[in-house]
Amino acid sequence: MAEQTSNRKSFFKRIQSGKEGSTKEEMTFFDHIEELRWHIVRSLLVWASAAISIFVFRGFIFDDVILAPTKSNFVSYQALCSFGKWLHLGDSFCMPPVVIDFQYNTVTGPFSSALSIAMIGGLIVAFPFIFWELWRFIKPALSPKEIKYARGSIFWVSLCFFSGAAFAYYLLAPFTFNFLATFTIGISQSIKYMPSINDYVETLTNLTLGCALAFQLPILAFVLAKIGLITGSLLRKYFKFAFVIILVVAAIITPSPDWTSQFLVAIPLLILYWISIILASRVEKQRAKAEKEWS
Repeated sequence: MAEQTSNRKSFFKRIQSGKEGSTKEEMTFFDHIEELRWHIVRSLLVWASAAISIFVFRGFIFDDVILAPTKSNFVSYQALCSFGKWLHLGDSFCMPPVVIDFQYNTVTGPFSSALSIAMIGGLIVAFPFIFWELWRFIKPALSPKEIKYARGSIFWVSLCFFSGAAFAYYLLAPFTFNFLATFTIGISQSIKYMPSINDYVETLTNLTLGCALAFQLPILAFVLAKIGLITGSLLRKYFKFAFVIILVVAAIITPSPDWTSQFLVAIPLLILYWISIILASRVEKQRAKAEKEWS
């Protein structure tokens, strides 16, 4: 514990040392600003390159990726239907074909939609590189032991990010859009469902990014456990409060009032919470073992 406290106190002192092996002199505040500027510039260049590539191939991206969850032949619809039949549940997992007539209700609608898709898609594609640049910036401020603990962090953070995005795209989005397309409020059936394409793109990106960030929960718990802010026993103690928070987060991520969509979000978040408990408990045991050897 004394070693851990000392590491936290010396963090801001060590950040003045600059990059490992680059200089023996201490870096000034403006040197760090300059270093950070170049990390940001490189991240923006990669993001812009990915966004431009998506914008160039916007026709394919829009028809075969963005609109795919609204089509009846989407892979998730077929897989869920086959899974339900494999469980001998009949057509309980089979959802009716989605028929949505999109429209543009502004003059700049087509361009703004393409631009939004390119920017969000570029961010998703460039995420590993952006996180890698962030890691390169903070790495010189870490001790060798802290660097050892963080080994493989780029892989695990990226894996959780893309897992959350894939979960939202392949499972949550079909349920959400299927529910919204078939929902009625009990008024005249002559009213035709024609949502704005901008609204659809915004809903899809919110689902994807929301789940991608929510799936970072185990990584966050591991980091907080390493610096001593949380423990596995603490997470177990406040599980009932966390359960309520998870339900609220699931309701925020899912734009539809459909309980099925909220259930699909809440279940993996609960699983991730228990994974966080396991990781934090392992860190707690390692710390207790180290303290015992030290004493």
